[in-house]
Amino acid sequence: MGIQDMELLAIGVVVILFMAVLKQFGILEPISSFEDSSDSDLEMSTVRHQPEGLDQLQAQTKFTRKELQSLYRGFKNECPSGLVDEETFKSIYSQFFPQGDASTYAHFLFNAFDLDRNGSIRFEDFVIGLSVLLRGSVTEKLNWAFNLYDINKDGCITKEEMLAIMKSIYDMMGRYTYPCVRDEAPSEHVDKFFQKMDRNRDGVVTIEEFIETCQKDENIMNSMQLFENVI
Repeated sequence: MGIQDMELLAIGVVVILFMAVLKQFGILEPISSFEDSSDSDLEMSTVRHQPEGLDQLQAQTKFTRKELQSLYRGFKNECPSGLVDEETFKSIYSQFFPQGDASTYAHFLFNAFDLDRNGSIRFEDFVIGLSVLLRGSVTEKLNWAFNLYDINKDGCITKEEMLAIMKSIYDMMGRYTYPCVRDEAPSEHVDKFFQKMDRNRDGVVTIEEFIETCQKDENIMNSMQLFENVI
């Protein structure tokens, strides 16, 4: 896997990784394997967080009522408290990269899901993000990917932020690819790709520049389609 492939993994929010996490949460089980629950409000008896009702989540996402019930069962099974903290999230990712260091990338991805910045992912955060990745338009998916790169959430991406994401992917899997990626390759590739995105040469990439550049890249557009029909 070359550095170009790692760029596509970053832009596409790492499809294989994400599907692995879904399997960890039991979310890729066929929906028909679950009983059709008559209680529509996602009720739990002993939880730290009570999720929003099905009607509200159905309005906020592109999932059906039955799909939301299935997703919730998988989430509750892995996270009985109703919340996922960052350490739990990191531990899930580390299982798939025992020879690498997935902690930094998992930290960035966790922050992209943690919508209210309170240090934990609620079911609502999880399912809203999942809806965008699996059922959203290309623009919605690219907006989500932009949020991943925008580490400090100031509305633009700096070269340093893009490099931090790329290095985190390299730490997670790049050192174990064949042929090996040179240590300086992520920096060199970010320089080239950032220059391509920063159209007005002001030193930052805006959401408009990010989306426009990605939409003109056939490989990135193809990577977006990998999310479709996962569940």
